[in-house]
Amino acid sequence: MENKEYAEALTLLTDLVREVRRLDDKLLLVDIDLLESKLHFSLRNLPKAKAALTAARTAANAIYVPPAQQATIDLQSGILHAEEKDYKTAFSYFFEAFEAFSALDDPRAIYSLKYMLLCKVMTSQADDVAGLISSKAGLKFTGVDLDAMKAVAEAYSKRSLKDFETALSMYKDQLGEDPIVHRHISSLYDTLLEQNLCRLIEPFSKVEISHISELIGLPMDTVESKLSQMILDKKFAGTLDQGAGCLIIFDDSMTDGIFATTLDTISNISKVVDSLYLRSAKIMA
Repeated sequence: MENKEYAEALTLLTDLVREVRRLDDKLLLVDIDLLESKLHFSLRNLPKAKAALTAARTAANAIYVPPAQQATIDLQSGILHAEEKDYKTAFSYFFEAFEAFSALDDPRAIYSLKYMLLCKVMTSQADDVAGLISSKAGLKFTGVDLDAMKAVAEAYSKRSLKDFETALSMYKDQLGEDPIVHRHISSLYDTLLEQNLCRLIEPFSKVEISHISELIGLPMDTVESKLSQMILDKKFAGTLDQGAGCLIIFDDSMTDGIFATTLDTISNISKVVDSLYLRSAKIMA
C-alpha cells in the first residue's frame, strides 16, 4: 500500500482475510478491514471503502478495541464522510479521533486536527479556525501544518484568490502532499475562483476576456477555460466569442408561470376527454 501498489495489496489482503476468519481473530480482522477500507478509498471506490469500514465497526463492537484502534476507525469514518461532502459529520469523527490520539501522544493527532480545520473551512466557518488553533488542545500542536491551514482559512475568509495561491505555494508540502487535504483544497480553490469570476462579470453585458484576466490576476487561458466550464454548468447565462476574445453575458430569462399552468390545464382536459370517450363507448355497447 505504501508503494501505491493497490491492486497487489488487495490480492494479498483477500487471502489474508480468509485465513484470519478461520482463526477467528477479531482484533486482527478489524485491522485488516480498516486497511481494506483505506485501499478502496485510494482506488476511489467509495462504496467498497464504506462497506469495509462497516465490517471493521461490526467486528470492533464484538470485542474490546484499544483506544488507538478506535481512533483510527473514527479517522477513517471522518475521511469517508468528508469525501461525501458531509463535513459536519466528518468534523465530529475527526474530533473524536483527535481527542484519542492527543491523549495517547500519537503523531496522528496532528492529521486529525488538520482535517478538523479543513472541515471548518469547507463549511464556510473559516473564522472558527483561529479559535481552534489557539485553544488549549490546539496550542500543543502549533507548527507549520497548522500555519498552512490558518493561511487557507484567512484567504477563504477574505475571498482572496491571490492569498489562496500564495498559501498554496508557501505551504506546498503541507497542502499538496497530503492527498485528502489536497483533494478538498482543490475543490475549494475552484469554488473561490467561480465566486470571484461571478463577482467580476456581474456589472458587464459584454467584456473582453483579457480584461477579466487582468482583474483577477490569472492567465487568460485559465480564465477562458473556467468561464466555458461555468457556462456549460449553467452557473450563468452567456457565451464566449472567441473570435473577438469577448464574453457575452445574457440577462436572466424570467420563467413565465402561465406556461406551467397551461400545461396542467391541457393535461386535465386530456383526462376529461379520455373519461368521456370511455363513457360513450360503454353507452354505445
